[in-house]
Amino acid sequence: MKTAVVTGAGKGLGRRIAGGLADKGFAVLVTDVDEAAAKATAAAIGPQAWSMQQDVRDPASHRAVAKAAEERGSLKLWVNNAGVLTVGPAWELDEDTVRQHVDVNLLGVVWGSRAAVDCMRVNGGHIINIASLSALAPVPGLAVYAATKSAVLGYSISLQGDLAQGDLPIKVSAVCPDAIDTDLVRDVAHHRDASLLFSASKLLTVEQVGDAVLDLVDNPKLVVTMPRRRAMLAHVLRPFPTTGLRLLEPFRRAGERRLEALKKR
Repeated sequence: MKTAVVTGAGKGLGRRIAGGLADKGFAVLVTDVDEAAAKATAAAIGPQAWSMQQDVRDPASHRAVAKAAEERGSLKLWVNNAGVLTVGPAWELDEDTVRQHVDVNLLGVVWGSRAAVDCMRVNGGHIINIASLSALAPVPGLAVYAATKSAVLGYSISLQGDLAQGDLPIKVSAVCPDAIDTDLVRDVAHHRDASLLFSASKLLTVEQVGDAVLDLVDNPKLVVTMPRRRAMLAHVLRPFPTTGLRLLEPFRRAGERRLEALKKR
């Protein structure tokens, strides 16, 4: 039996990915810092899934999760999905919040990837890291979040290089979606500094992003960005950060209008 791990899978995107992997024949270990949510996801998926409570900030937790996954079968896939999001000017976020973002969004990916590599180094496997389109473009109001996601993207690409040089049969993918319609994003909709998250005409759905992640299982790619039009703009402006910052104003205003519309519902 091939097994998969999905972190932060108590709800939202993680739950969608875990369910899709079960449909693909994986036995799926669902983890979340919220133990009840992890159990609920596993119960919704059925007998092909089971759960563990996990705080991804703890390196030892990843080793314990990897061991549990290997006890069920051959660990072939690890999805580092767990994340946190706080908006606001970079200098206003308190020290605990900054550390939480780095520990969960970045180090959680590093520790998870290391545990996965230890298990996959002989028989191979695939590590999928959830980054963000904010890794490619300036996003005032999300500086700390964007910093961690930029680091996830850089880590994922470099990790693939390390694995290739070490001749280890493991693939790495980084998925960089725009804002997704999840509780994580909706919970900051009251905050003016979240305007860029809502600057697109529509938020991506968990189904759209989940399907993109699941497609990587059969068609691995190093980096996936979505949606295409916004991703192309981010790529074009990436070498010109000063220009990119100047062009953000109409997007910010559009996001503010959509936030105001949400408040009136």
